Amino acid sequence: MSEDVYSHGHHPSVTTMHATRTVEDSAAYLVPHLTSGMDVLDVGCGPGSITTGFAALVAPGTVTGIDRSADVVAQASAAYASVRNAVFTEGNIYDLDFPDETFDVVHAHQVLQHLTDPVAALREMRRVLRPGGVVAVRDADFHAMTWFPSSPALTEWMELYQRLARGNNAEPDGGRHLLSWAQEAGFTETEVSTSSWIYATDDRRRFHAESWAERVLHSGFAEQALERGLAERKDLERLAEGWRTWGRAPDGLFLIPSIEVLARA
Repeated sequence: MSEDVYSHGHHPSVTTMHATRTVEDSAAYLVPHLTSGMDVLDVGCGPGSITTGFAALVAPGTVTGIDRSADVVAQASAAYASVRNAVFTEGNIYDLDFPDETFDVVHAHQVLQHLTDPVAALREMRRVLRPGGVVAVRDADFHAMTWFPSSPALTEWMELYQRLARGNNAEPDGGRHLLSWAQEAGFTETEVSTSSWIYATDDRRRFHAESWAERVLHSGFAEQALERGLAERKDLERLAEGWRTWGRAPDGLFLIPSIEVLARA
């Protein structure tokens, strides 16, 4: 496995949020390129909700979800045991355990921003792609995120997240780099688009706020911040309360923009 450090970790506050993601809200840009019978690789599949969405669209084709976390792979395998054409396994994005030209589609959602070498990962994704196939990547851009009402705590959270992720030699503003990374990896045909998540209803606002309050206090984010001296426990408690305060604002919203790239060799 690579030495990359996942800035969020796999605390339930992280995986529960990730398990709510769907093809419709996270990979709609790829749907027009999916057809029955395709074989799909979902790299960094997490708890598998997007992976199994693909499985429904390409059946009787197969979808393979890989993740570096054995716990997350076990979670996805148990949750979706009834999905016959989806399989989950541990894997390393830099060294995919598949022959050349195995898949029609290779997909990675919110993955490249966490890597120390996203170009190498894209080259490896390209290696296992069949001629005429497509690599599909989507990543958020943290500095492009915005929220209302203004919150000193959320501003401080953003600054801390940037320091922590960059300390992992990752690129938290990965979305804006995707096209450049794809070109450097040797892709000569690309299509760029954008879509966003918006948290602006009471239920979604509170869910997002509580997820991040818990991450700030208990996840890999918290552990790394404390271990590296980037924050003290009292700082994290203040940031968590800032998230919860924002989540109670009746006019609050949080916008997360992502860039999407479809790439062909």
